[in-house]
Amino acid sequence: MPKQSQKISRFSCLLGIRDVYLPTCHWCHVMERESFEDAEVAEILNKHFVSIKVDREERPDIDTIYMAVCQAITGHGGWPLTVILTPDKKPFFAGTYFPKQDSRGMPGLISMLTRITGLWQNDREKLLQTVDDITSAIENNFFTHDRGAITEDTLSRAYRYYENSFDPEYGGFGRAPKFPAPHNLSFLLRCWKMTGREQALQMVEKTLDSMYLGGIYDHIGFGFSRYSTDRRWLVPHFEKMLYDNALLAIAYLETYQASKKEKWAKIARDIFTYVLRDMTSPEGAFYSAEDADSEGKEGKFYVWTPDEIKDVLGKEEGEGFCQQYDITPEGNFEGESIPNLISTGYKNGDPQALKQLFLFREQRVHPFKDDKILTAWNGLMIAALSLGARVLDEPEYAEAAEKAVEFIRQKLRREDGRLLARYRDGEAAFPAYVDDYAFLVWGLIELYQATFKPGYLSLALELNRDMLKYFWDEANGGLFQYGSDAENLISRPKETYDGAIPSGNSVAVLNLLKLAGLTGDSDLEEKSQQQLKTFGGSINEAPMGHSHFLMGVWFDMVPPIEVTLAGDPNSGEMKEMLRTINSSFRPELLLTVKAPGEAGEQISDIVPFTRERKPIDGRAAAYVCTNYACQQPITGVKNLTELLG
Repeated sequence: MPKQSQKISRFSCLLGIRDVYLPTCHWCHVMERESFEDAEVAEILNKHFVSIKVDREERPDIDTIYMAVCQAITGHGGWPLTVILTPDKKPFFAGTYFPKQDSRGMPGLISMLTRITGLWQNDREKLLQTVDDITSAIENNFFTHDRGAITEDTLSRAYRYYENSFDPEYGGFGRAPKFPAPHNLSFLLRCWKMTGREQALQMVEKTLDSMYLGGIYDHIGFGFSRYSTDRRWLVPHFEKMLYDNALLAIAYLETYQASKKEKWAKIARDIFTYVLRDMTSPEGAFYSAEDADSEGKEGKFYVWTPDEIKDVLGKEEGEGFCQQYDITPEGNFEGESIPNLISTGYKNGDPQALKQLFLFREQRVHPFKDDKILTAWNGLMIAALSLGARVLDEPEYAEAAEKAVEFIRQKLRREDGRLLARYRDGEAAFPAYVDDYAFLVWGLIELYQATFKPGYLSLALELNRDMLKYFWDEANGGLFQYGSDAENLISRPKETYDGAIPSGNSVAVLNLLKLAGLTGDSDLEEKSQQQLKTFGGSINEAPMGHSHFLMGVWFDMVPPIEVTLAGDPNSGEMKEMLRTINSSFRPELLLTVKAPGEAGEQISDIVPFTRERKPIDGRAAAYVCTNYACQQPITGVKNLTELLG
């Protein structure tokens, strides 16, 4: 944004044009180059407006409110988000991308600003008549929720939506553009588990396979891009987001558990390779995103020509690679080629050839890396790595998750314990939002079940208490997006929509249910039921938009499996028991470990019912409760396998 004028009169200018942007958004960069770095636009803005640029990832509270304004006024939304406000922060105009001049039927930023300036100076009262109406409409139509009970029929209606919108040829749901939305796939896996519908698992596997085969997956350096602009998953919007890769890793891992197909495990490992190589700070926390553009051109870093491939691999091997990965003279993207396997199908590429191409590509100008560290998105990657450590029996993934947790403890908590949302260049800022708390608690629950270090479960409970303290609506239930101690905006929304990323309320309901099940805490159980009922009516109206919330509903409906293993976690027999538990898809299973010594005492303080659970005759013992009834403790992997079924 241009530099603000030094003297600003409340009565001669507006408090904003407020531009909410994504740091890795292609059209945000376009508008920045065309308009916000342009002297003619800067003159108008500095003369008549106070210009405020907001990173929506740092201030999701602002983005949520003003995105609702944009949707109410225009019927659609997106980034860049352009909003014009009165001096008391009330919006009266909103839109997304504006070219500098009128173009292609779109109003230009200059003409739009000129018209609004004239109205503000000459017909202000008429302009302000709309302000209160807009604010009231947002509060009453976007941020209200109906109470109600959610039944199994709600889950069935959500399933039917996915079944009816499924693309049987290329996977995914609907047509272009296609977004991964991995929590939709995780929900379908639970439908398969609950009902035995093979179609649910087939939809998941077809979608995961098609995404991997397409250009949305980086076959050279690994990791997934943000979304596909076409039905086939060929042409991505090339930015890579931490949250997409975390949630996709979880979906691939769960599908590996469900199907036992090794290719899903390989893809999950490759996602982690990318994240640990390219998206991890020296201190162990995870960066937010990589841009779509490099050298001013979208996707330039990722595309190839046949000559480049043959120069790197040699003529014969290069021709084979080009044939396998669709690298052609005419190209599949603006005259060049995005590597993909859509036509040739899944194959393990030659690791040496892929390594050579990766090293060659590393010499190119890299896309911008958004190196801010967000607590919420780190929580998702902590959850993914922890699940990966369990399912793949890879302790280094748990170690990486532990480093990220330690970073957050050291850098993103104030002395009074209040969690903060963002860290960059040595500065931690912004009181954390409900997503930060909920996603980190999720990660800590998973990390406890990967390491069985009681401190992680204790920290999850502590942060969950803080979340309820700062965000819980005592009058109506549910969790507000920003805390009671944060900046007071024109509205205080509660989000439940599970879009590109699950909502904090959706993740929180599953956390509450799991923490209640792990600890036996009746207060947490009560809060989870309040959470389900608070939003039940609204979710019944549109279940397909709340897939992660419905995973909490599923968890509440299905009889849990509660397992305590008593013994040394490092013993051979205990490790075999853990492999048995982690090798199958059992999302209803809650696991605690009662180790000997101090760790065992700590877990008994947190989970009192484990206190009397001990090894049997010196052997690791499994205490299993299913269908709300506890069985006799057993020893031996074979007995545990038979009991779990």
